[in-house]
Amino acid sequence: MTEHNIAIVTDSTCDIPEKLLEQYNIYMVPLSIIWGSDDLKDGVDITADAFYTRLTRDPVLPTTSQPTPQAFVDIYQQAIDEGAQEIVVLTISSGLSGTYASAEMAVSMSDAVVHLYDSKGASMSLGWQVLAAARAREAGGDANAMLSAARKVRNNAVLFVSLDTLEYLHRGGRIGGASRYIGTMLNIKPSIYVDHKTGLIDAGSRSRTRKRAIKQLYEDFFSQVQGSEMHIAVLYSDDMTDAQTLANQLKREYESAEIIIARVSPVLGVHVGPGAVGLTGYAL
Repeated sequence: MTEHNIAIVTDSTCDIPEKLLEQYNIYMVPLSIIWGSDDLKDGVDITADAFYTRLTRDPVLPTTSQPTPQAFVDIYQQAIDEGAQEIVVLTISSGLSGTYASAEMAVSMSDAVVHLYDSKGASMSLGWQVLAAARAREAGGDANAMLSAARKVRNNAVLFVSLDTLEYLHRGGRIGGASRYIGTMLNIKPSIYVDHKTGLIDAGSRSRTRKRAIKQLYEDFFSQVQGSEMHIAVLYSDDMTDAQTLANQLKREYESAEIIIARVSPVLGVHVGPGAVGLTGYAL
């Protein structure tokens, strides 16, 4: 049975840790990874460990695909069957994926009362918006209150990711404004960020070493995130070491902040590649 008769649906790029998905009873629709002849549901048919291991060994690079409208119809129906009277759907940025369009098309194929929302973000910048909606629901809020809470987070959200290489982002076609780095991509550790107004990727700082890149990531993030109530997620793709170091630093310097370590989903891993580490969050 869903809480307050309002179901929350998101997609597998949200990177919300499993424990929180279960705690807030959040439904999730997986995107797909197309790898040669394999069509793999993100987090269902392939784990993050298996994905990143294969990514470094397989000469064939994977691509990604949005969920079908029917996948959303099925989730809508499941939520209704389990007691929902309304459904709030929050997806990855429509500027980065056709997932929102599939969720929208599914509305016309279903009898569910659905409220659609474009996060203009990805990974835990989407995840934080989903959690804000869930927490508003827990506080007794209706669908409008849930969407208002998500928008408040979106208006303050910041997402920076430091990459080992632009190769995966470039080949995946999601490079956006970071294309200006292509000429020097073999000689730098680039960072990217998501513009939560446009929902697109743009270029961040450039560094010559990984150590400097992570230090710059920290500085860039906190140049934009200031406030008494902080919610911060440390992201990583294949290796948790640097993410744990960052999380420990955050806990020392921002004791009152909500801090989560989250692994980048395989679908997003197709685009950021191994060695990625990021910071995303907001302050109120």
